[in-house]
Amino acid sequence: MFWYLIITSIYLALIFYFFKSFGLQIAILSGIVGFLLLETINYIEHYGLKRIKTSSGRYERVREIHSWNSNHTLGRIMLYELTRHSDHHHRASKKYQTLDHHNQSPQLPFGYPTSMVLSLLPPIWFLIMNKRVPREMKTIRK
Repeated sequence: MFWYLIITSIYLALIFYFFKSFGLQIAILSGIVGFLLLETINYIEHYGLKRIKTSSGRYERVREIHSWNSNHTLGRIMLYELTRHSDHHHRASKKYQTLDHHNQSPQLPFGYPTSMVLSLLPPIWFLIMNKRVPREMKTIRK
């Protein structure tokens, strides 16, 4: 973590040196937007899905049923097949642009772009998605 802090500080100092405060603001804003996009996509890809703990105390192997799939054309084109994230869980070594669709994977009701926007509106997101989480993966609340 120390080295990442140093490298980031040098990067931001160089941005400030060459582009002054406006460039620094753009760089920081770009970092925030990138972080929010990454975490929003990660959230919608795995929302409500869990792996079962086996009798040995370990969790079951990650499979294609452990992430949401979306086969909507626009999202597939815009995100280079990232919407077929389930295949990444099935074969992690595959490149994103070659990922395949898995019918047994839970399917998002909308494409990734729409799902990303909806996830920023929690009451609507929960209303739509909670009923789609597979029964065996729902957490039992006491």
